[in-house]
Amino acid sequence: MKIGFIGLGNMATAMIGGIIKKELVKPQDILGSDGSSEATGKAVKNFGITGMDSNVKVAGESDVLFLSIKPQVYEKVITEIKNSVKENTVIISIAPGKTMEWIEGLFEGKIKLVRCMPNTPALVGEGCTGVCFNPAVSEEEKSKALELIGSFSKAIEVAEYLMDVVVGVSGSSPAYVFMFIEAMADAAVADGMPRKQAYEFAAQAVLGSAKMVLETGKHPGELKDMVCSPGGTTIAAVKVLEEKGFRSAVIEAQCACVEKSRSL
Repeated sequence: MKIGFIGLGNMATAMIGGIIKKELVKPQDILGSDGSSEATGKAVKNFGITGMDSNVKVAGESDVLFLSIKPQVYEKVITEIKNSVKENTVIISIAPGKTMEWIEGLFEGKIKLVRCMPNTPALVGEGCTGVCFNPAVSEEEKSKALELIGSFSKAIEVAEYLMDVVVGVSGSSPAYVFMFIEAMADAAVADGMPRKQAYEFAAQAVLGSAKMVLETGKHPGELKDMVCSPGGTTIAAVKVLEEKGFRSAVIEAQCACVEKSRSL
């Protein structure tokens, strides 16, 4: 099986790294092209994949083809490759805001299409990806796509109408979390802690808290209450967060993200 990548940026290389680590295919059976010859050369050097100087060549030889390019260039690239893709190739799109109907229209013919929304924690093997399929994808092909995506990320099948919501709650949300970590670290620095140490404490607190939600199965509110002793330090901090509209700000920001995704 040949797996192709058109676009070899950070997200693509995270995917490639996961696929190789899980030994789903040999590195040389991964084909890649990028508008930047430097990016192609870097991927070849780091992973041992087969670099190509043409999107058309990658599309023509791939059994599974990842379109790991920015949404703004989808139309240009698909116009370039649409006549080269083999009939049974499974195409995997990672573009936010671009529906399967829209992508199918660009190909001007029946295709096997998977739409997914990964996030940047895939770079460290801790991503979460929403996935949906068009009717042309068989059950066997679904399983293979989920296996590939699952090599670098938790893969969760969702209805397509929820994909913009996935962008808000998962695809873009690492940025919100990074801002939260940075703010906590800034506060610790203001109170005298060295910055490197402050980032370590803040980041580990977020990592451990997320793990508690996933592994205990408890409601986040219940876990919060476990930390908030009567008259204690934590409830004093929570009170200020509520006064400043912390939860409302997060909700409004995420809704804005979803609306932007829908308008792309």
